Amino acid sequence: MFEAVIRQLCVSVTYNRTRMILAPHILYMRGDALYTDAFIVSRENMLPREPKMGTFKIDGLNDVTLTQRPFEPSALFDPDQAKYAIKMMAIEPQDVAA
Repeated sequence: MFEAVIRQLCVSVTYNRTRMILAPHILYMRGDALYTDAFIVSRENMLPREPKMGTFKIDGLNDVTLTQRPFEPSALFDPDQAKYAIKMMAIEPQDVAA
């Protein structure tokens, strides 16, 4: 997941038995767990109805596979949110599209 954030590459995952393609923008600690906030590219091979960032507990992600599909930073990503107090890794703020 760290490589996906650094290289801005999508990951293929299974989350709650749903196959998804995610564009992870940040990895951070909340409590004693590692989370990612990621733009949802697709769910079960279908585009989402509206653009959305989701919060995913890393322990809940299964079948994680790094793809070679690059992503552009989402304007929905706000790196200054309070929940990101303990950042592990994030895309560079100047890379976030307006």
